[in-house]
Amino acid sequence: MKQIIRYICLFIYYSLATHLPVSYNYQPCTFGLPKKIRYALCRHLFRQCGENVNVEKGASFGSGRGIMIGNNSGLGINSIVEKATIGNNVMMGRDVIIMSNSHKYEDCNVPMIFQGIKPVKEVIIGDDVWIGHRVIILPGVKIGKGSIIGAGAVVTKDVPDYAIVGGVPAKIIRYRNK
Repeated sequence: MKQIIRYICLFIYYSLATHLPVSYNYQPCTFGLPKKIRYALCRHLFRQCGENVNVEKGASFGSGRGIMIGNNSGLGINSIVEKATIGNNVMMGRDVIIMSNSHKYEDCNVPMIFQGIKPVKEVIIGDDVWIGHRVIILPGVKIGKGSIIGAGAVVTKDVPDYAIVGGVPAKIIRYRNK
C-alpha cells in the first residue's frame, strides 16, 4: 500500500505540482498552496523529509528515494538533485545541479558511451549552508556547516565548515568566522 501511495505522489508531483507557481509568489489567489502541496507530496517521496521544507517549482529529484533533507531547507527553482543528504536551514538558489554519478571514460580503446557509469557517490550538505544560483556540485562532495557557495561555482572538492567558495572550479575565497 505504501508503494502505491509513493507512485501516486510521484505521478502527481511531476504531472501537476512541479508546474505550480513558485512558493514565494504571495499573490492572494495562491494562499501558499503550491508550497504546501509540494511539501505534502515530498514527505512521501523523500527517504527523509524534515519540517517546513520548501521544494520549489520545477525541482527534479528522480524518485526522491535518494533525498534526505532537514528542517527549514529547500530545493531551488528548476534544481536537479540526485542522491544527497541536505542538512537543516539550507538555502538553495535556482538552477542548482547536485550530481551523484558520472560516466566512466578511462579506457580510450572503448567508446565512452559503452563504458557505463561510475558508482553512485552521495553529496552531503551540512547545516546552515547557502548555495547560490546555478551552482554545480559534483559526486561525493561534502559541504561543511555554515558554508556559502557563490553563484555559478562548480564544486569539485569538499568545502570546509564556514568557508565561502566561488569560481570554476570552486576555490576558498575566505572564511565566515575569521
